[in-house]
Amino acid sequence: MCGITGYTGNKRAAPILLDGLKKLEYRGYDSAGIAVRGPSGKVTVVKAKGRLKSLVEKTDDGRTVPGTCGIGHTRWATHGEPSESNAHPHYNDEKTLFGVHNGIIENYADLHRKLTNAGYSFYSQTDTEVAIKLIDYYFKKCNDPLEALISFMLRVRGSYALAVMFDEYPDEIFVARKDSPMIIGVGEGETFLASDVPAILRYTRDVYYIDNMEIARLQKGRAEFYDLDKNVLQKERVHIDWNEEAA
Repeated sequence: MCGITGYTGNKRAAPILLDGLKKLEYRGYDSAGIAVRGPSGKVTVVKAKGRLKSLVEKTDDGRTVPGTCGIGHTRWATHGEPSESNAHPHYNDEKTLFGVHNGIIENYADLHRKLTNAGYSFYSQTDTEVAIKLIDYYFKKCNDPLEALISFMLRVRGSYALAVMFDEYPDEIFVARKDSPMIIGVGEGETFLASDVPAILRYTRDVYYIDNMEIARLQKGRAEFYDLDKNVLQKERVHIDWNEEAA
């Protein structure tokens, strides 16, 4: 099993991402990583094999990674051995698109061949790198993140909870889901993303559940949802009762 966290707002993202990943350690994992967009616009990716403690130490609990928008992941190896290169987040060749993914892309071998023929190179053994580069392939054709994700969703077979950051949309995170859990929390001027509720309970009680074959666009304090025809979906925000000890 794997864990996903995401944050966009006005606070430092890295400590929030790491704190959320700590809450998801029960899911099991063999490596971890974060990607955070810094003040200059450049995204810093830090990965570590083994326990989350290694990533926490590598980043001084997130303090050495500046920026207010980012994504995090704990990985359980399915395609490729546990290693830093196979750990998430993954990125395109130009390092302008970054993503994390839970689930399994069943036709990743066919997609790998398609992308290789299109000129892409690969540094990992993972289906997730294939997924990210497939999104990049479509984004370069349309320059629209929603269209790129829709094309991706129509092309792949398998399950996914996917969170992606595009350089052209610096304070935003785009999300797609099919058969893998994902929850989105909204606070005052900040938005959270996680694969399970405990990761965000410390920060907000107000959440949205993204359904199968839906896309979400996350901005500071706001989440918009779309179907595969790019229709805006009206979703009800759910308030979760909790206590400090549970968080």
